[in-house]
Amino acid sequence: MAFKRVLIANRGEIALRILRALRDMGIEVAIIHGREDRLSLPVRMADVAYPIMRSNPLDSYLDIEAVIQAAKELNCDAVHPGYGFLAENAHFVKRLEEEGITFIGPASHVITLLGDKIEARAAMEAAGLPTAKGSSEPISTVAVASKLADEIGYPVIIKAAAGGGGIGMQIVHGEDEFGSALKLCQSRAKSAFGDDRVFVEKYIEGAQHVEFQVLGDGKTAIHFGERFCSIQRRHQKLVEEGPWLDEETRAKIGALVCSGAESVGYKGLATFEFLRDKNGDFYFLEVNPRVQVEHTVTELITGYNLVELGIRVAQGESLPLTQEDVVIRGHAIQCRLNAEDTTNFIPSPGRLWECHFPSGFGIRCDTHAHPGYEMSGCFDSLLAKLLAWGPDRESAIRRMRTALDETIITGVEHLIPLHRRIMDEEDFLAGDITIAYIEEHDHLLG
Repeated sequence: MAFKRVLIANRGEIALRILRALRDMGIEVAIIHGREDRLSLPVRMADVAYPIMRSNPLDSYLDIEAVIQAAKELNCDAVHPGYGFLAENAHFVKRLEEEGITFIGPASHVITLLGDKIEARAAMEAAGLPTAKGSSEPISTVAVASKLADEIGYPVIIKAAAGGGGIGMQIVHGEDEFGSALKLCQSRAKSAFGDDRVFVEKYIEGAQHVEFQVLGDGKTAIHFGERFCSIQRRHQKLVEEGPWLDEETRAKIGALVCSGAESVGYKGLATFEFLRDKNGDFYFLEVNPRVQVEHTVTELITGYNLVELGIRVAQGESLPLTQEDVVIRGHAIQCRLNAEDTTNFIPSPGRLWECHFPSGFGIRCDTHAHPGYEMSGCFDSLLAKLLAWGPDRESAIRRMRTALDETIITGVEHLIPLHRRIMDEEDFLAGDITIAYIEEHDHLLG
């Protein structure tokens, strides 16, 4: 059954992106907002806006019962969470299920499974995906962790079983480091996620970060190829691009991720993340059960509106295309234009006095920013996602240079100078990139 009205439970550029997809489909748009976003573009453009004013700005988007009340009062058929906030909150999804409101994403039990990295790792391993050697259950003592590390070989990494974003991860190079590292990881996991369970797995040195875009309808799944996301700071991505792999490898890993999605009855958009070692071997990291920030890269190289496809399967439609329909053309690069300084990546809130983004053939910019926009320090620092497409990587890079040079942002510090330097850096141009790129090229930070 087609949706008549959908509530967007988010803000910023992703809210605007979802709004446009809904409009394309002829679906009415409702949106929640806090005090800080009452004059934002997504709120001004929605058919109806519902204020949730909390003293803590984050709470305006995290109050589950308030969001559900908004959906009920506004007679919404469904809720789209975007990314962040409640997008991966299984309790929120369960409450929507109880109220008979469709969640645009996977079922609550699937989110619960994938949100537990230990359980997700076991499920994907059973589906045939490659995983790094590690623990199959939580690790609570130094003795157990040390014994496991001796078996799989140092270095190892301690990870939180819940949550994401690289929070709390600790690399351990020897037994003498385990005591403090384990306590620190457990403490940070407890503070961030309310769950101090951690696990240990082999640390992949010199790794690249590669992810696959997947769409499932609860029975069948297809993939839209890969994205390369190794340029990161604090385990958060800065530059994403695609494609990256040869056709044979893409087909092999793509088939595995589809099997993984089908094994859990996945419905909606998902991103399967991997580390790739120096030998070209892949190791499963996690599944992000939502639309990804960098879905835009895949849209440019495949020509498919991924957000719309995610909404369609949520309506109960079967997959409208087959794997053979997905053809990758050209190359796309995305630079995240965060309001941060380029030295320490500290957020830079403030008012945008000038704000001009580029356009033209092969250029895309997803943003909610405009002259006069007040960049809050309460939320994520992302101002815009700037993308360039070309028939090959070289031309995409060349077009991105021009686009960055054309972009004007004053009033806050931003990462445009860093991105511009990256586009000229020799290792980047050669594709010699690992997840340690920023640390190994700190001269780019200015």
